[in-house]
Amino acid sequence: MTSRQPMPLAIPPAMVKELRHLLASAISDAKAYDVPGLCRRLNLADGDEQEAFSSKYKYAQKRLVEVSAEQVVASARQLAAEEQHFELSEQLAKIDELNGSAVTILTRRRLIALFEGRPLAREIDDIELIRSLWPIGSMRAPHPSDEATLEDYLHRHTIRNDDLTQRDVLETLGLLSCSRAHLFKFLAAVTAPDAFSGNEQVELAEKIDGLLRHDGYTLALAGRISGSPFYAVRPAPTGSPADASISATLAAFDPTQVHARWTMAMERRASEPAGAITLARTLLEDVCKWILDQAGETWQEADDLPVLYRKLAKVLKLAPDDHTEQVFKQILGSCQSVVESLGALRNKLSDAHSPGPKRARPQPRHAELAVNLAGAMATFLVATWEARKSDPVSPTTTPGSSGTGGKKSA
Repeated sequence: MTSRQPMPLAIPPAMVKELRHLLASAISDAKAYDVPGLCRRLNLADGDEQEAFSSKYKYAQKRLVEVSAEQVVASARQLAAEEQHFELSEQLAKIDELNGSAVTILTRRRLIALFEGRPLAREIDDIELIRSLWPIGSMRAPHPSDEATLEDYLHRHTIRNDDLTQRDVLETLGLLSCSRAHLFKFLAAVTAPDAFSGNEQVELAEKIDGLLRHDGYTLALAGRISGSPFYAVRPAPTGSPADASISATLAAFDPTQVHARWTMAMERRASEPAGAITLARTLLEDVCKWILDQAGETWQEADDLPVLYRKLAKVLKLAPDDHTEQVFKQILGSCQSVVESLGALRNKLSDAHSPGPKRARPQPRHAELAVNLAGAMATFLVATWEARKSDPVSPTTTPGSSGTGGKKSA
């Protein structure tokens, strides 16, 4: 059923023209003797059966050109709510989406590229997944083609002959031009547990999420079915003003694991506070390990966050005792306290351990605090490491200063 949406401020004439054509085609699917009654029910002008018998399409089109764009949209919504008409519903969705943020052609091409050389699904056949999303049995094959339907065309060129690339298939299905709603439905389907499972499912979801975020959307965990995760596309959370700068810094530092950890933590601040707190600590652990590796230092798998931070503080000269200026000693002492407190908060309120019957349950405000603190600390550590790498005398300089030898003040 097509939901009612507010009319866009202005619908491009070409879209109205196409909607008139699609609605006239949908009306012409009815029996000729039912067409006049159907038009009346859709608030279009009356006529007689003889005119409809002459041409059902022309009968409908004649009445549709006489009414406003607003009435055409209203009539189309009514018919789409009563009967399944894929192309009509798609055009209505595109009109509704004029009010929202687009998913660009560039992003769509990058999404398609994720499937080059790989199937759309591992657990089921590609054609089965496609059939669940597009009525390919009734859609026309691309011209020129010997096949009558798109399903016959795809069967011939992907199963019998295997001479279409995955890009060819998805572009033929219209993934470059379909509505956002249908694109998002496709992305949910290819990341569903009956398409992929295990690490392959999670990795694909993370790659899709990374691409969608450029256009203001996120592929977020929507729940679990039989123990397996499933995903849905939602507007990306705007969060606090610092979220964007933290995201940019961590994406530049490590666009895969570290940045993915940060984005997942942001997403779960309100919906899954316990999980967000766990991710906040893990984010800092990742950053510490990454920088220690780049600095040529060693760490052990058993090292917890406070231990990792103390090792990194020596490398970056962030220990309070490395400085003589009191204000720096206080700030860096507070940084160390933040790290230790995040570990304690995670142990008390996260989902890393059984909560027990009397244990406090984390609230979104706790998760907001933990994630924001972790993000701020992570960007500080990354920025300090980048400054150290670019400064030939960095091992002996203090934050925000230059100098040589021993403990320094600002």
